[in-house]
Amino acid sequence: MINPKFCVHLFVYGTLRRGYNKGKFRILMKYTKYIGPATYQGKLYNAGAYPGVVPSLSSSDLVQGEVYKLLMPRLTLQTLDRYEECGADFPEPAEYIRTLQPIRMKDGRILSAWLYLYNRPVEKLHRLLSGDFLKRQMLKKT
Repeated sequence: MINPKFCVHLFVYGTLRRGYNKGKFRILMKYTKYIGPATYQGKLYNAGAYPGVVPSLSSSDLVQGEVYKLLMPRLTLQTLDRYEECGADFPEPAEYIRTLQPIRMKDGRILSAWLYLYNRPVEKLHRLLSGDFLKRQMLKKT
């Protein structure tokens, strides 16, 4: 596993993705470089107006997302921690926790990236079986 101090990749799967129309993506544009589409072995849930991901033991459970290179890692992660309301400045237990996870790029490469995992019970949430929050959003609008 990579040393967290040196991890410069971020995996996003919800409101920070390029295809999401709510303007949240602008948070990433200043401080990152788009690398490409990727997947995470996890389960995706609808947590209201945004998604939540939890790890899965099944290789068939894949969450669709994007990987970005952090050009200013410390500043970007501090900004994103505030956006996700996690870290030392927020009461525990936080809704999300930022953690390093293995991510599979479209070309098959595996890399370590920061990922915000959902940190609440999911039993009462609706699971998005497609693994793609943007597809869920598109279906909702039609």
